[in-house]
Amino acid sequence: MQREIQGLTLECVQGDITAQPDIDIIVNAANKQLKGGGGVDGAIHRAAGPQLVEASRALAPIEAGEAVITPAFDLPNAHVIHCVGPVYSNNPAVADRLAGCYREAMRLAAEAGAESVAFPAISCGVYGYPLDAAARIAVDTVAACAADAAPVTRVRFVLFDDAARAAFEAALADHRPATEQPGRPG
Repeated sequence: MQREIQGLTLECVQGDITAQPDIDIIVNAANKQLKGGGGVDGAIHRAAGPQLVEASRALAPIEAGEAVITPAFDLPNAHVIHCVGPVYSNNPAVADRLAGCYREAMRLAAEAGAESVAFPAISCGVYGYPLDAAARIAVDTVAACAADAAPVTRVRFVLFDDAARAAFEAALADHRPATEQPGRPG
């Protein structure tokens, strides 16, 4: 699925984030120590090679909602942005931290001159964030960054299974700009 929002093309695909050769920057759902781990983090570190561990560890630690950028080494991309997603809870600050991952990644991608960025479903694995809520935050935050994200013109959400892809596709289909949301002046 694909949709254009304020000049930014957003798309949802199911697949392997380490196999996106047409994307400038991929985003890693990292841990605070930036040392590799399981899930997306482990897959990215394995594909990038041992240099990624050295480069990212030198920037650690970072907190939930923060992001840093490194070269991509053996990956087919120019850079990897490492975001630490929050562990899910009902605390409102958790949603803000998840949105912060997407905002910071978009900012770093724009600063790096990237035209395209691929995101995983940050915090939706072992950190337990519900897919529907995380997908809405991801899509809404990235869309809100569209005006300030030049030169980024394409964002791809690379999702690990049918459920994640369906949640992100629904969030993308349902997204309305802030001026079209109920209770907001248009």
